[in-house]
Amino acid sequence: MILVGLSSCVLQAAEPERLNILWLIAEDMSPHFGCYGEKAIQTPNVDKMAARGVLFERAFTTGPICSPSRSALITGMYQTSIGAQNHRSGVGAEKIHLPPSVELVPRLCQRAGYYTCNGGYYPTLLKGKTDYNFQFEPGVYDGADWTERKPGQPFFAQIQLLGGKTRDETEEIAKARQKLGNATPVDKLELPPYYPRTAAMLDDWAATLDAIRITDRQVGEILDRLQAEGILDQTVIFFISDHGVSHARGKQFLYNEGTHIPFVVCGPGLPQGQRRKDLIEHIDMAAMSLALAGIPIPKGMQARNVLAPDYPHRDAVFSARDRADETVDHIRSVRTERWKYIHNFLPQRPYLQPNAYKDAKPCLIALRAAEAAGQLDGVQRLIFAKTREPEELYDLESDPWEVHNLANNPAHIKMLQELRAKLNQWMEQTNDQGRTPEPESRYDADMAEYLGRHPNPEVVRNIALMKQWAKEGK
Repeated sequence: MILVGLSSCVLQAAEPERLNILWLIAEDMSPHFGCYGEKAIQTPNVDKMAARGVLFERAFTTGPICSPSRSALITGMYQTSIGAQNHRSGVGAEKIHLPPSVELVPRLCQRAGYYTCNGGYYPTLLKGKTDYNFQFEPGVYDGADWTERKPGQPFFAQIQLLGGKTRDETEEIAKARQKLGNATPVDKLELPPYYPRTAAMLDDWAATLDAIRITDRQVGEILDRLQAEGILDQTVIFFISDHGVSHARGKQFLYNEGTHIPFVVCGPGLPQGQRRKDLIEHIDMAAMSLALAGIPIPKGMQARNVLAPDYPHRDAVFSARDRADETVDHIRSVRTERWKYIHNFLPQRPYLQPNAYKDAKPCLIALRAAEAAGQLDGVQRLIFAKTREPEELYDLESDPWEVHNLANNPAHIKMLQELRAKLNQWMEQTNDQGRTPEPESRYDADMAEYLGRHPNPEVVRNIALMKQWAKEGK
């Protein structure tokens, strides 16, 4: 059995005075795990974590792109509240600094006596990804691994898992499949109705599930290590992803494919086999971790300790998408238990704006090929619209795939107005800094830094197009 000793990750385990806190953060991964209902593959390790801990069925990221998501998570704040909403912003000459009242979770842990570390699992622990859209002191992390801590010292650790990005690299997915012994059979796959069942799309979806399988195996290896070191029953383990799968309607968009994430936690003192349906945001992991470590949650932190018996349940969750690399966008959403409202602030632009990073992905190449060949139906062509509706409204109960926009339906005008007001109130109360366009000087500085590392004529062309559209008022 891969997860030897995971049974110690339960309430009966003797609790130390201070628990270790371990974040396992997978990249670009939607909840296609057995414990979330996926049938095409088996994911025994995350499933066993869920069986011996708490699984949140309705967990959502506040930003469907890695650096805004990570900036929010590490602070417990909406990325829009701290000026970190644009992907890889502040990396050029014009820097972004956090408000003085906002501190990083590892810094708060460090001040409380924790050893802090951030590692990348590829498959050995190396220095891990940070990718924050603000200036921070490298000393916030004491190292890449907890082995250097003092005897008896608790640790706060992040392990970054390649996750869904495994499928994007031919060499990585080949190595993963070799380790797994096979590839996911395409005849088992169920695709969302907005993607065509072409051979190329099915191959890409199979690679997505293989990336999940190898990630699950890595989770098992990490848990085995904790068991071998005798600290599994002293450690609270979180497993999440930064955002959903990097597919056409996923990463960079506010549909469920881009914002719905796996979120599982197990450890001493936590319930076993609990499945929660309440709405939570990925930033809540910050407050939960501090509380479990016995560290006071800062008064202004927007994350909530959803493990507290008296915590105020969210009646809605919010997400935001802004610039992604060279591609400028501005979208906001609010989701309740049943309804999703999306506001497109740049409706004159196409959904699939040029973006060198995403346009190079096999899934986009395959989808464009299917569109050119006339293989798409009406639902599958939605993403190719040249302009957008300013507002989108979806009844998730009858339309879980979010393909029937009800914003212009008179029968739902009351719900549209209610959610529009709720979103506007959130933007006002949280000081959404995306309401003010990003200064062109910062955009230019960030793009100069990016092109200095990754010269790409396609990015140069896209930058010119973004500026042209801005001048045209698009």
